[in-house]
Parts: sequence; structure tokens; C-alpha cells
Amino acid sequence: MDRRKFIALLSTIAASYNLKFPLTLAAEETASAAVAPAGTGFPDLVGVAGGTPAAMFDRAIAAAGGIERFVKQGQKVLVKPNIGWDKKPEEGANTSPELVKRIIELCLKAGAAEVRVFDNTCNHWQACYGNSGIETAVKEAGGKMLMAHEESYYTPVDVPAGKVLKKTAVHQAWLDSDVIINVPILKHHGGARMTAAMKNLMGVIFDRRYYHSNDLHQCIADFTTIAKKPTLNVVDAYNVMMRNGPRGVSTDDLVNRKMLLLSTDMVAIDTAAAKILEVFPQEVAYIGKAAEHGTGSNALDKLRIERLTM
Repeated sequence: MDRRKFIALLSTIAASYNLKFPLTLAAEETASAAVAPAGTGFPDLVGVAGGTPAAMFDRAIAAAGGIERFVKQGQKVLVKPNIGWDKKPEEGANTSPELVKRIIELCLKAGAAEVRVFDNTCNHWQACYGNSGIETAVKEAGGKMLMAHEESYYTPVDVPAGKVLKKTAVHQAWLDSDVIINVPILKHHGGARMTAAMKNLMGVIFDRRYYHSNDLHQCIADFTTIAKKPTLNVVDAYNVMMRNGPRGVSTDDLVNRKMLLLSTDMVAIDTAAAKILEVFPQEVAYIGKAAEHGTGSNALDKLRIERLTM
């Protein structure tokens, strides 16, 4: 898709939903990053469009202050992509292996002592790790894949602020990491309406069935109140599954958006992600519930958003 068609697409989506679309791009915007005014700090949310997943991450992380802002020398880093399904990369059910690889490379370049990756998969873990392309990408980048399919890998934790989810078992790697980078793929979900940053955290707990039988949206929101939260969230919206999620039926379910979002705020990034999925954020109940918890802000008009094109 060329740039003119891309801008037209975003304008059409915004108009059809009567929204202030967070990534609407003015025709006069250039591919160069806007320079932040002195003393205003970093953007709350960065949106990049028009590049490869790796190239868009490079642009986004630069606009957010560089990977060194988040990863320090000697720290243990956890990168948490979506690897839930026994699907190939082009089928759009899992996070882009190219994106995961680039994040690991930059973390190690910044001085991370190690970078670990896991997901509590829905299909058989070995098939998911292998066929998603993520296991190969992680090893090529110098990271380490962890297993997550047995209860012994998880530690019980309390969720004191939870309304429905009062306790759960969390993967030990989540608990003992210095830095957590949450890297979901954006897609439709039959039960939760959308998978993005907050929904992706279901892959760090052992018992997902409890969520599905006890108010899925409230449990997703409740989990965001635990003390250990993602340091950074990166939403892969390159190929977006618009229907039949979370697994998908065929590549006909995908739309090539060529977008990436980056934020420290899970609520803000999911609010923006919903609009890319052409969904009213109010339709994704866990967004509002997490905002009520104080996890983050769903008021995008009150946030500083950096919009970049490539």
C-alpha cells in the first residue's frame, strides 16, 4: 500500500467511526520524527506506520528515548510475545518473529545480561515455538526460550486489588525479571473482542480457564494491578486479524496495516489498538475496567501521541 492510500484508509476508518483516530496522519507529515519540545519529556504513546516490523520498532523506540531508557547494563530482560498458536508467521496469529528478534538484539546491545522469552501456549508448546518462527528468531538474536507448559514453572501470587481475580499463578521468569517487554500481536478475539497488550498477559499465568469462567474482561483488568507490570508494551499491528480470532481461519482474515504502537501505558496502547482494529474501545470492556483500576489512561486526547510514517 502506498502512502497516499494508507492515509486515505486511516481517514476512512476515522470518519466511519466518528473518532479522533489516534494514528490519523496529516498529508503534510514527513517520515522524519517530530522533535519533542524542550522540557516536555517523552511521548505517552508512539505510533509508526509504513515500515517493516523491525524498522518500525527502531523508529518507535528512538522516539521514546532509546532502548537504553528501559534496559540497563546487566539486567535480566523478559520479552513476552504472543506464541499461542501452531501457526506460521504469515498467518498472523502470533507476534512477528522479525519484531521479536529485533527487540532482543537491541536489549543485548544495551547491555542486558540475558533476554528470555516464553508463552503459555494454547496449542502444543513445541509446535507453537517452532512453527511461529519465534524460537528460531530468539536463538539467532542471542536470547533464550523458556518452557511454560508445566505448573511447576509458576508461583502463586495474590492480586489484592482484584475484583474477581484474587490470586493466580505467575511464571517465575515474570517475577524475577528486571525488565519486561510485552509484545502482543493485535487481532480479533471471539471472547475478549480484542487481543493486544493486556490480553497478552494471559500467557504468563498457568490457569487461563479461571478467566474464561469468571468474567474474562474483569480478570484481564484485575491482573494489570499486580505489582510487577510490563516496563514497555509494543503492539505488532503489521498484519491484523480482523475476524475469526484468536487463531484465524485463513489469511483472508488479515489486513496488512503496517503499523506498530509503543507505550509504557497498557490502557492507552490498547485504546489506540482497538481503533486500528476498527472497534470502539468501549466495546472492549477490559479497557475501561483497567482504567478504573488506575492501570493507565484511556483518554487519548489527554495524552501526548507521536505519529511517525516511513
